[in-house]
Amino acid sequence: MTIEGAILITAWVITAILLWRFVPRDKIRNAQVVFLFKQLITWITGLVVAQYSLIVFPVRLFPNATTSSFTFDYFFYPAICVFFNLYYPDNKSWYNQLFHYLVYAGGLTIMESIFEHYTQLIKYINWSWYWTFITLVVTFFFSRIYYRWFFRLGKTT
Repeated sequence: MTIEGAILITAWVITAILLWRFVPRDKIRNAQVVFLFKQLITWITGLVVAQYSLIVFPVRLFPNATTSSFTFDYFFYPAICVFFNLYYPDNKSWYNQLFHYLVYAGGLTIMESIFEHYTQLIKYINWSWYWTFITLVVTFFFSRIYYRWFFRLGKTT
């Protein structure tokens, strides 16, 4: 097995365990809504980015079905978005909320940059790390708005 295959399997297993362990039973419905919404966004944008060869994914699941990364666009990023929304610091200062965005988007950006540099999971063609960071912040923001609207949680932050 290649290092890329091990990373993909590890991402699936660890993410599934984290979802099972850290999504409270009373928040499963919330998690499903966030997961599906983020999945919609990342799946579409992932296909567009791959179609226009901004990013290529040399090693991926289902290489004959899609040019996008099924693991990251369809499972990993939506799962992380679940944690982003469920553990969002609603009643904290704008500084804490901004820090929440920076930690999640920054952490994922750093991870993706490491994968881009050291593996064949992702290769930037006409893309850069800051585009990843920007798109993550924007998709987290829209998922937050949708989450708050869907569950009628007051103002959308």
